[in-house]
Amino acid sequence: MKKRIGSFPRVRTEGGGRAVVSQAGSVLLVETVRKSGFDQAISGVLSPWRKPRAVHDPGKVLLDVALAVASGGDCLADVGMLRAEPAVFGPVASDPTVSRLIDTLATSGERALRAIRSARSEARQRVWELAGRAAPDADGTVTVDLDGVLVIAHSDKEDAAPTWKRSYGHHPLMAFVDHGPGGTGEPVAALLRPGNAGSNTAADHITTAQLALAQLPARFRRGRRTLIHTDSAGGTHDFVAWLARRGRWLSYSVGMVITEQVHQHVLKVPASAWTSAVEADGEVRDGAWVAELTGDVLDGWPTGMRLIVRKERPHPGAQLRLTDADGMRLTCFATNTVGRPIAELELRHRLRARAEDRIRAARATGLRNLPLKRTAQNKVWLEIVQIALDLLAWMPMLALTGEARLWEPRRLRLRLFSAAGQLVTTGRRRILRLARHWPWTRHITAGLERLALLPNPG
Repeated sequence: MKKRIGSFPRVRTEGGGRAVVSQAGSVLLVETVRKSGFDQAISGVLSPWRKPRAVHDPGKVLLDVALAVASGGDCLADVGMLRAEPAVFGPVASDPTVSRLIDTLATSGERALRAIRSARSEARQRVWELAGRAAPDADGTVTVDLDGVLVIAHSDKEDAAPTWKRSYGHHPLMAFVDHGPGGTGEPVAALLRPGNAGSNTAADHITTAQLALAQLPARFRRGRRTLIHTDSAGGTHDFVAWLARRGRWLSYSVGMVITEQVHQHVLKVPASAWTSAVEADGEVRDGAWVAELTGDVLDGWPTGMRLIVRKERPHPGAQLRLTDADGMRLTCFATNTVGRPIAELELRHRLRARAEDRIRAARATGLRNLPLKRTAQNKVWLEIVQIALDLLAWMPMLALTGEARLWEPRRLRLRLFSAAGQLVTTGRRRILRLARHWPWTRHITAGLERLALLPNPG
């Protein structure tokens, strides 16, 4: 009789291992922090919040929490993962010290938030300079996508309220830099709002756009090098007027609601005025056409605004709306860009859908819920989440190549950050030896080599 063998090998487990480092691949994030100068920047701006004779620097404490979130944590206590590896992450503050700092920053309100944002802006400018052709401004333009995110609350937190999707929680408005198909977009603004905040709130869109522009290098705040992208939630008179007043500084591509007036104008567009829509590779998009609307449909809107509509055969099984026409699904957007074919402008606007990828990455990086009770505390948490997302965008930009440049946070954690290592001390040097058999060890070591070649901050 044969003895049955299980599907997995039996391994005897002991808890006495030494010099073993968990999450060893996170050294990629540590080196990114060092090369970006973000550790120096955040320590400098948060120095007013450092108490006399304090052991831990507030900037380092906040950065440690962000590193924990980037590695998969979703609450303040997850910083304990870093505390367990002092050889890699240095001294890490205790949970009570972390909580006290968050409370202190929350009490300081906008003053503390402005300090954190200024450090992020300073580091962002340096990273983009180091990245060169891999940076989002490589072609001389930057696209900023604004979009709302629903964050579910499972308890009665401050400002949690019923949402438009019949859930319960918060409805922050966020802005992401679009890296195009070559990487993950980094966040540049997050405005915390109650769950019942309206989608078409012009004041919130203006505030978020201002926060986003403040994060960009100064050269993108003048001249039409920056494109503001929104869905139809941004298609309000006040927000479009605000964008139009900055027409020499900004380009915009804003989704618009198909009103009855727009619908009637679409019905009057002659067949000869419709142009075939195109795909990103330049090929014609099957069953889709675009046209520009003119005349009194633009009355009341800013001078220079163009209204472009697309009609497309709906997917099988899709239900038409009342505003659709002749069995075609209609979408519409406004822009102030001239001198380019309308099919090209429509493609540019359609690519705004990549913002959904950024939102998915944000949910996987600390935005699944807001872990703190008060709104002021959760505003600080949103800044921490943005720092974590910044690092997860900057590290591939500076260290990785090829397909690995496109990996989203979940895959980075699974393949790179989770790699185990052994800490070896020889003479006065400490060496972190990564597992030779791990399939992605070469990605980690090659990335660290690229980071080592970058100049240190001044």
